[in-house]
Amino acid sequence: MPGMYKVRPLHSAEVLAEHLPTCMYPLPNLHRAPGTAAPPPQEEVDPSLLVLESRQEEILKRLYELKSAVDGLSKMIQTPDADFDVTNIIQTDEFSPLTTNGADLDLMLGKDYGALKDVVINANPSLPPLSLLVIHSLLCERYKILSAVHTHSSVKSVPENLLKCFGEQTKKQSRHEYQLGFTLIWKDVPKPQMKFSIQTMCPIEGEGNIARFLFSLFGQKYNAVTSTLIDSWVDTAIFQLKEGSSKERGAVLRSMNAALGKSSWLVGNELTVADVVAWCALRQTGTANTAPANVQKWMKSCENLAPFSSVMKLLK
Repeated sequence: MPGMYKVRPLHSAEVLAEHLPTCMYPLPNLHRAPGTAAPPPQEEVDPSLLVLESRQEEILKRLYELKSAVDGLSKMIQTPDADFDVTNIIQTDEFSPLTTNGADLDLMLGKDYGALKDVVINANPSLPPLSLLVIHSLLCERYKILSAVHTHSSVKSVPENLLKCFGEQTKKQSRHEYQLGFTLIWKDVPKPQMKFSIQTMCPIEGEGNIARFLFSLFGQKYNAVTSTLIDSWVDTAIFQLKEGSSKERGAVLRSMNAALGKSSWLVGNELTVADVVAWCALRQTGTANTAPANVQKWMKSCENLAPFSSVMKLLK
């Protein structure tokens, strides 16, 4: 009607857009002009998905880099010029014979004026750590050692041969005349434990770890390749020869036989802690008699040394 006055609409699109609640989900505009396509709805991306995608991309990038490195190494190994024997590197290593002067005990164990450095080892008599007894005998050839064996109250009885595993201590010298104290305590512990500073250090656990430390007192220096091979043989002797299955022991014996076909000892041309731990593991598991020829020959070489032959008495 022409006589009616006009009023500004209160529900325009602009007003509705300003006052619509944000908690409502959006709906397509039904009042859009016909023929115009609606814009695609924008989905909100979960931030955790973005983090996951970024992590996946980083992992894929690292895998690609590792694959490239392995491909490069495989090409080097397949190249005739790169086909070298690790034993050649070991033979050029500088070995110091065990009969030479030992390491500086003050440097190895810390200087303590007026007191004897004591190495205290707790071990279970049901699983005697033979390698530590062999190394003790070797150390006695180098240093003046005050040895002692005790029994903890947690152990009811200890065989007589284990109580006398260090032999008879006939020398009655004053304590300050010795260079090192070596005390073995037969105790109900799950694995051997060692301390050389009772008040200031945590115990070193495991026969292999203790053997590594005690053998370092001889002061022998090895390059990186030799040190890695020695550590590998020690771990193999403990976890596969001594504690592994019969299948694992067979595989280790084959590897030992191959290594001993190239050198007199497991690593290089001198006795190392790897020989001590491996020999003791074979003797304790009773697999020495079924070992291959090279291993049998190596075991006889070990047993020709006095520290090994003395430990053989404990196995009878």
